[in-house]
Amino acid sequence: MAEKTELGLKVQDYMNKGELVPDELTIKVIEERLKEPDLKDGVILDGFPRTEVQAQELDEFLKEENKKIDIVLDLTSPEDEILDRIVNRRICSNQECKAVYNIKLNKPKVEGICDKCGSKLYQREDDTVEKVKNRIKIYEVQTKPLEDYYEKTGALYRITISQKINKMAKEAAEEVIEYLKKGEN
Repeated sequence: MAEKTELGLKVQDYMNKGELVPDELTIKVIEERLKEPDLKDGVILDGFPRTEVQAQELDEFLKEENKKIDIVLDLTSPEDEILDRIVNRRICSNQECKAVYNIKLNKPKVEGICDKCGSKLYQREDDTVEKVKNRIKIYEVQTKPLEDYYEKTGALYRITISQKINKMAKEAAEEVIEYLKKGEN
């Protein structure tokens, strides 16, 4: 999107509306990126696949490339915390920096200015309560079924991240690392 490619502009149009990008467009973007040489040793996908069709297409693509999925993380949080984090998210406008802040949890030192590079912070067009609630509804219908799909493959690993239980990203990452270490033995 930042490079204003034809694919990127199509993706941005859907995101700005708070809608999920259609499968065929998303798959095309992902497959193009996965063919790049800097990913030959592996990759972490965040937010893809979102539908069973995407998961099946990804599996087919990986099979053709003699690769596979090692682990699928199902990170869950209470809806009120999701809304609070996303609606209060701010991103550095400098494309080389892209630092992310939260005006409640991780404030910049100077309001609206990136601590790292001094560029202005912005809020994504789709980071509104209405659009986030719409994304959550779409998630429940289209993405939640992926839990069953990946549970059948044995790749699914569930973690709840929540301020209420005092388990945040750092603790979840440590848990995943321990889980992966056990799998190596």
